[in-house]
Amino acid sequence: MKVVLLEDIKGSGKKGELINVSDGYARNYLFPRKLAKEANAQALNELKNAEAAKAYKIKTEKEAAQKIADTINEKSVKLYAKAGQGGRLFGSVTAKEIAEELKRQYGVDIDKRKIVMDGDIKAFGTYECEVKLYNGITAKIFAVVGEKE
Repeated sequence: MKVVLLEDIKGSGKKGELINVSDGYARNYLFPRKLAKEANAQALNELKNAEAAKAYKIKTEKEAAQKIADTINEKSVKLYAKAGQGGRLFGSVTAKEIAEELKRQYGVDIDKRKIVMDGDIKAFGTYECEVKLYNGITAKIFAVVGEKE
């Protein structure tokens, strides 16, 4: 009997999959526990619509990520920090500060966890950072750290 799973079932399949199981397993275990429903025309149509909605969501998220990548790729973000003797900063410039400056300068809201730096920025200069926007979509930005007057 063909059934559409409503929950993940160890050894059988994941939620939303169409699988073939024995009649007794379906009637005595899956249906009473609301773990699956019979694969009739309505259930198959719902499954198809859910997959189409998921594909559309992925497509729109990818397009939005690509648009953001095109906006900020190879751009510079200017940051200012106080420094002590010898040009060493008090503290360091973090991904959070870079994300805030990206939002302020370019109007792009990026989570600080998506900004990858080679290490802490503890001195003045230009540093290359990578922004991971989506699976396979990245942008390269430059963090320019200057002295606060």
